[in-house]
Amino acid sequence: MNARAILLTMILGLFGASACFAADANLGTWKLNEAKSTPAPGAPKNDTVVYAAAGDMMKITVDGMSSDGKPLHHEWTGKFDGKDYPVTGDPTQDARSYKKVDDRTLDMTVKKGGKTAFTGHIVVAADGKTRTVTISATDKAGKPVTSTAVYDKQ
Repeated sequence: MNARAILLTMILGLFGASACFAADANLGTWKLNEAKSTPAPGAPKNDTVVYAAAGDMMKITVDGMSSDGKPLHHEWTGKFDGKDYPVTGDPTQDARSYKKVDDRTLDMTVKKGGKTAFTGHIVVAADGKTRTVTISATDKAGKPVTSTAVYDKQ
């Protein structure tokens, strides 16, 4: 193969890979819109969530405040394939899975010690400017609780 053909093949391959990630509506930095959110009592506040491509995977970085007012930072790197991938930096969870429902929707399961801690449903608005995260969990008394967080794209 000549040099031009090799270069063209490489460029087309890179363009194709970047187009796949560019199509993911979740990519980017998301800031919590507290006025539109309804957190469950005692829930942590995830102020900033960043979705970024990491090779053939996604990396999600979360910064915010724990329920006791301490800064929190945790990271997850994996695929949106419904399989568990490790979470680092959060003592309340050690694995998380995401499953792509459609181009703008993800389902999430968060685990601690192999048991489901909570589940979530994430929807990016059709205009791509907001995303809504609805979390379903059980509180310490065993009662179901729901938390809704709305994020604005930065």
